[in-house]
Amino acid sequence: MTFSVIIPARYASSRLPGKLLLDLAGKPVLQHTIKRALASEARQVVVATDDVRIAELVQSTTAKAVMTSPDNATGTDRIQEAADMLGLGGEEIVVNVQGDEPLIPVTAINQVAHNLAQHEEAGIATLCEEITEAAEFTDPNAVKVVRDEQGFALYFSRAPIPHAGESRALRHIGIYAYRVDLLNRFVNWPQSDLERSERLEQLRALSNGVKVHVGVSSERFPPGIDTKEDLEKTRKFLTQQDAST
Repeated sequence: MTFSVIIPARYASSRLPGKLLLDLAGKPVLQHTIKRALASEARQVVVATDDVRIAELVQSTTAKAVMTSPDNATGTDRIQEAADMLGLGGEEIVVNVQGDEPLIPVTAINQVAHNLAQHEEAGIATLCEEITEAAEFTDPNAVKVVRDEQGFALYFSRAPIPHAGESRALRHIGIYAYRVDLLNRFVNWPQSDLERSERLEQLRALSNGVKVHVGVSSERFPPGIDTKEDLEKTRKFLTQQDAST
């Protein structure tokens, strides 16, 4: 089994402009993410961007940059365009790693790719972890997922599901593995009613009958960087980590 990592990376960010190029322990945020992806089993790591500044950063690494359209509405659209530019076949597996995940566990990248390869009936694979705090269970920014007995998604929601059961609740982790032929179909489907209601793109797949495998992550997932506060927390974490080694 082989797979590619594609990192969709745009410069604009409503909450933290230019965050992928901001300094984090002496390196841009995106460079940390690329380093993690390169340490995975991926046969190639590609950054899909529409910004020259990001492409120039990628050139200082062993990853590859492809310039995609500035008109892409979502990261998934950008990944699909990159996969097409790279000439990837329909059965090939692509892992979507978000550029603002500088602490992403390497094991998670490998795990989601292997999970998709092992479940031929699935078009997408993703991960989750147990919710341990009541505040997270009710937080609409923490996306919850319920699964069937085989580990396939029944539903994703910002609402607290399952009802009155935070001890059994699972938080969805936003890392995805796709088969390229599914990506090609996905970007041509209109938004579903559920997707618009929940503001969750993965519900477009469920609404169109795609099976989504949801594995429990083998490692706890550190938070990504969406705000200045997130960036400062990550800086502090890395400083403490360096001090302990």
